[in-house]
Amino acid sequence: MEKYVINGGHPLKGEVEISGAKNAAVAIIPAALTVNGICRLENIPQISDVDMLLTILRHLGAKVRMINPSAVEIDCRQVSLRDSPYDLMRKIRASYYLIGAMLARFGKAKTTMPGGCNFGVRPIDQHIKGLTAIGADLDVRNGFVFADARGGRMSGGRVYLDKVSVGATMNIMIAAVLANGKTVIENAAREPHIVDLANFLNSMGADVRGAGTDCIKVNGVERLHGGTYTIIPDQIEAGTYMIAAAATQGEVLIKNVIPKHLECISAKLRETGTEVSESGDSVLVRGASKMNHISLKTLPYPGFPTDMQPQMSVLLCLADGTSVITEGIYDNRFKYVNELRRMGACIEVDGRVAIIEGGHRLTGAPVAACDLRAGAAMVIAGLCAQGRTEIEDIHYIERGYQDMVGKLRNLGADIRIVEYPDMEAAEESLEIG
Repeated sequence: MEKYVINGGHPLKGEVEISGAKNAAVAIIPAALTVNGICRLENIPQISDVDMLLTILRHLGAKVRMINPSAVEIDCRQVSLRDSPYDLMRKIRASYYLIGAMLARFGKAKTTMPGGCNFGVRPIDQHIKGLTAIGADLDVRNGFVFADARGGRMSGGRVYLDKVSVGATMNIMIAAVLANGKTVIENAAREPHIVDLANFLNSMGADVRGAGTDCIKVNGVERLHGGTYTIIPDQIEAGTYMIAAAATQGEVLIKNVIPKHLECISAKLRETGTEVSESGDSVLVRGASKMNHISLKTLPYPGFPTDMQPQMSVLLCLADGTSVITEGIYDNRFKYVNELRRMGACIEVDGRVAIIEGGHRLTGAPVAACDLRAGAAMVIAGLCAQGRTEIEDIHYIERGYQDMVGKLRNLGADIRIVEYPDMEAAEESLEIG
């Protein structure tokens, strides 16, 4: 087993290159099942979720060839409907995109219930509602999702999502691209990775219109052809390094970004007194010696992202005064607060609201990553804390951040990966012996 060890107190300085968007890649890779040809995907992030999805496609018969570490060719011309690997499917949230992709390609699907980070109830009821509206019969039993397209092929229909759901919006889009007729998704999510998925599908011959608005229209086509597509930069990875620079009072140029996607993050950072300058495809962040307290609420795009909430909480621990964070998306996304308290943070949580008393120095401590973004928050806390921080369960972090340790070391951080004993495995071995 491995953990991060961080000796804090070093301002981050230099340049960092942002990788491809995790939330786009984990939808685009399953969507490659709908393509009758060779897809070349560029700017793929080198993260464990991507590796698992590519393995699942191989299991279905796809030919997957890595061209270089950030580019892959996927040939799904010889795929067939098979049971997907249970152990992989249950580990990643994005496995639910295979439901829409399999329905589009085969007219049938069988997948496990999605896994991933556990930070609250994230049902797939909107996925089921949307896929049912465009011609699928779905049944969830014994931890699996079974789906059949009525008549063997999906059909166009009108879907109104009861709440804005990124996953459901993308899943319905994927299922609808090869359907008979026109699909209309109302109250659709508008995140940048939804636009990226639509652009990928359109580059392969689909007819998707309105992505980025709350009404998306998909005109079904007979087939999709191969092509080359470059995935957008990761908004959340960029935001994480922006906050890390601010928290350590550093100065970091964050390259390969789309500044418009970062506006909601930049605006809140500026409120704290952090300097954020945009230039073409980069942003320069300079931390302030004294930070202001603020209030924020997470909302669907273009609001402040829920995936940036834990990282911002760390920054506000360092600000003067009392800050308030309201979580507007998930019910239980403050599990990481207990870990921050180990480091000296003064945070009280009441339901979806966290009240942060700033101005308390953080000190190093043994902590754990509760989920992907909470893990990133622990890293930021370790970077600005006094002393040594050890972070366990780093597999969560590696689900969504490419080479975080290497990138931070290049910015001057004292961080390394160390191995430590797996006590449970050791105990089991002793019992067997």
